Amino acid sequence: MKGGTEDKETEAAIRIQAWWRGLLVRRTLLHAALRAWIIQCWWRAVLARTLDQRRRTMLLLYSQQEGAVVKLQARARMWRIRRCFCRARAAACIIQAYWRWYASRNRKLESNHTTAEHLEIDIKILV
Repeated sequence: MKGGTEDKETEAAIRIQAWWRGLLVRRTLLHAALRAWIIQCWWRAVLARTLDQRRRTMLLLYSQQEGAVVKLQARARMWRIRRCFCRARAAACIIQAYWRWYASRNRKLESNHTTAEHLEIDIKILV
């Protein structure tokens, strides 16, 4: 009978060893899976930060380009309006010069042609 108990003890020892080895393998696999998951989470966070940084850089570049375009448009409009204003001012200066020339010429003509006859007429009109 001793042979039968030895077989049972050996079989029980084998089962315990198999259970223990299985437990160690499962624990090792669990630790490996957890480590892989941690590395994956870290890598996703790195990718998200990189993508966010790239987006911010592109947004900054876009806003700088838009600002430059707006400045150029404003300068072009200002130049066009200033050119129109300068033309109008030059035209006004020419008109004023001609008017002053005309007015001074008429005053000189009136002062040269004033006679007693004109004065009497003026007096008669005024009286």
